[in-house]
Amino acid sequence: MSITHFAVYVDDPDRAMRFYQAVFGWRFEAWGPPGYWNISTGGDGPGLTFGALSQRDRPVSPGGPNAWRCTVSVDDVDAALAAIVAHGGTRHSAIADIPGVGRVAEFKDPEGNLACVMAYAPGNPLATKKG
Repeated sequence: MSITHFAVYVDDPDRAMRFYQAVFGWRFEAWGPPGYWNISTGGDGPGLTFGALSQRDRPVSPGGPNAWRCTVSVDDVDAALAAIVAHGGTRHSAIADIPGVGRVAEFKDPEGNLACVMAYAPGNPLATKKG
């Protein structure tokens, strides 16, 4: 089984869409109810390639969503972190080198959501999956 969809909940959709478009090249399309957008990450193959951005005040269940921390595959963790900071996000951790896996770091988007960027090591099956 694989994950087929992810959702990002935000207070300011326009700010969040500008951030993710500038940093990762994601594309957004209004869809469904007001305050909801489809995300195309541009990735291919299995994994996280399709998502949604929704206003935080539109929870899908009482009390709002809990969260999973997602990882975005990038070519260069240092460059990704620089872009994240340049577009209003913050670094949340030091870069960790995981032998045989790659380099990873946590960040927060301008909405306060926690996620990771990972440059997978050559030979790791996920090294060719970007988005």
